[in-house]
Amino acid sequence: MNGVELFLLGRTLMKIGEQAMPEPATGSRGSVRSVLVTLGEIVASPGTTVGEIAARTGLPQSQVSTAVARLVEAGSVLTEPDPADGRRRLVRPAAEPSARVAEVRTATVDDALAVALAGPDGTAPDPEALHAVTEALATLARHLAPGRQAPPTG
Repeated sequence: MNGVELFLLGRTLMKIGEQAMPEPATGSRGSVRSVLVTLGEIVASPGTTVGEIAARTGLPQSQVSTAVARLVEAGSVLTEPDPADGRRRLVRPAAEPSARVAEVRTATVDDALAVALAGPDGTAPDPEALHAVTEALATLARHLAPGRQAPPTG
């Protein structure tokens, strides 16, 4: 596998992940990617600003602002005035996961993966292929997922 193939595979996996996300009860689905990227940055750097998130992610500031508003509405993050500059707001994860966060965390990729692996005519995927891909994803998650413990050095 080369870098291009890995990149394209990553895009395919993101699309499958988006399909696995349960629809929100209120509001439009909107860009799942920008919300997830924004939330990831907020979790990684609590007390950050929309401008800082935009700079780190390369997302337009307007997209980050919209994502933060959706996350606030869902109860996933909180904002507070920046003590250093009252015109800015700091964003941090909510202390307790919201009902929406719990819903998303409990959703599985099983159905979306089955659709992605279905035959060209829509027939069900080969059970062995489905199992092999599921196991491969579990292996990748163990070794590459954000927040995993790095192996000890030395």
